Amino acid sequence: MVFEEKMIINGEPEDEEEEEEEEEDMVDPLETMRQKCEETENCAHIRERLETCETRVSSRSKTAEDCTEELFDFLHARDHCVSHKLFHSVK
Repeated sequence: MVFEEKMIINGEPEDEEEEEEEEEDMVDPLETMRQKCEETENCAHIRERLETCETRVSSRSKTAEDCTEELFDFLHARDHCVSHKLFHSVK
């Protein structure tokens, strides 16, 4: 109880909040690169195929089809694009 009161008086809990806010401002370069790569022509085309498959599968009530292949194709294309750009921006 006394320790908690000293922490509140010394202002330590406020310091912790400031540190958490600073961490939130950091942006992951991987996520930024992924978003940029998803907008490229190749990834957009593959993403369109994935969305078409998802629409087709979700419209049917009983189907054994899934969109695993299309999902892997999209992830592969996006990660291939990212791999060429990401390490040039990382220090």
